[in-house]
Amino acid sequence: MTVLREIPLDFEGVLAAESGSEVRRSVLPGGVRVLTESMPDQRSVTIGYWVAVGSRDESPEGYGATHFLEHLLFKGTPTRSAMDIAVAFDRVGGESNAGTAKESTVYHARVLDEDLPMAVDVLTDMVTSSLIDPDELETERGVILEELAMDADDPVDVAHEELAGVVLDGHPLGRPIGGTPETIRAVTREHVMDHYRRWYRPDELVITAAGHLDHDDVCRLVLSALQQSGWDLRRGAVPAPRRTVDTAAAAAARVRPGVHTVEKAVEQANVIVGGRSLSTTDPDRFALGVMMSVLGGGMSSRLFQEVREKRGLAYSTYAFSAGYSDAGYYGLYAGCQPERVDEVAALMTAEFERMAVEEVTGEELERAHGQICGGTVLGMESTGARMSRLGRAELVTGEFVDLSASLARVRAVDAAQVRAVAARLAEGERARVVVAPA
Repeated sequence: MTVLREIPLDFEGVLAAESGSEVRRSVLPGGVRVLTESMPDQRSVTIGYWVAVGSRDESPEGYGATHFLEHLLFKGTPTRSAMDIAVAFDRVGGESNAGTAKESTVYHARVLDEDLPMAVDVLTDMVTSSLIDPDELETERGVILEELAMDADDPVDVAHEELAGVVLDGHPLGRPIGGTPETIRAVTREHVMDHYRRWYRPDELVITAAGHLDHDDVCRLVLSALQQSGWDLRRGAVPAPRRTVDTAAAAAARVRPGVHTVEKAVEQANVIVGGRSLSTTDPDRFALGVMMSVLGGGMSSRLFQEVREKRGLAYSTYAFSAGYSDAGYYGLYAGCQPERVDEVAALMTAEFERMAVEEVTGEELERAHGQICGGTVLGMESTGARMSRLGRAELVTGEFVDLSASLARVRAVDAAQVRAVAARLAEGERARVVVAPA
């Protein structure tokens, strides 16, 4: 299969082709990008409308606007009510949803191949022509506040959110994706509309689809729907540049070391030890993935064996990392009895530091390779996963790497690289977050 290491903004053509499957990219008038992957053996298609705007891109007076828009785009256009949008997918057994992240937003649907024209028509209408109705906005304000309250009732979510704020203090990435109750109550329709007009435009729009489809048909459907929307589709317009590293924001970010405790009425303490990690394009990111697998990626991992199997100190324990364009962070998590927090945190830290000075064994390395590669292959059997892969390739990395090459990158990671990336992370400051009863 052909591997295109970089995707120029003006590239049009085949990115990869193998076994009847083809990945293609086109640039439509207005600078709209369309990427598809044909999967001839499927009966469904998953399509996503992406905009490279996330919670990190909000103005101070508009914190929470990105997530607000995710809700409001389902609430009606000049030609469709919220019920019309819901019924359109329900009547064909389809699924529609959306997701807000720290650096992107996506609206997506999965339908039978024969219902793709409907999905394109409805999603295009939502993205280009949302009313942002004042009454619906106030209704959704209440819905979002309930969503935040639900998240606040989950101590694991609270611990993860607190960790991001502690290790990315002073960076927009450290803010909660959904905003806070205070910012959601404060944001106005004008703030939301300004955000909508700023980001939802042709040169920022990326459409990805995977499943039983024809690329040219998808482009025709999309272009027809966009033309009906009234958007400015100038021929020759180029896509907006991809996100660049914000060196000022990265320099301003800091880790607040020490123990940060959030008191909640819970039976179990939730503890995370974490610090700064790698960006999404860092060359060491594949070694980081292998490291996290060995350290806390499954039942055979070091954390699981040491904390749970040998000592019975936790039911759930794992390691994780999150990467963004100019920053990242990692965490070592466990849920344990409140009186065992210090012991568990010390155990997790010891295992982490051991990886920085001792190379992992050949058996551990082989298991990690197998776990990551097997999970990747199984995940790619989904049209949704393939659609999302295209979105990440276009918006995040700017390169498309086929499955075989992705697996090769993982298998190329050796024990020395794992130790080196562990040592790199271990040099940084760390913090501990604990969500526990008073």
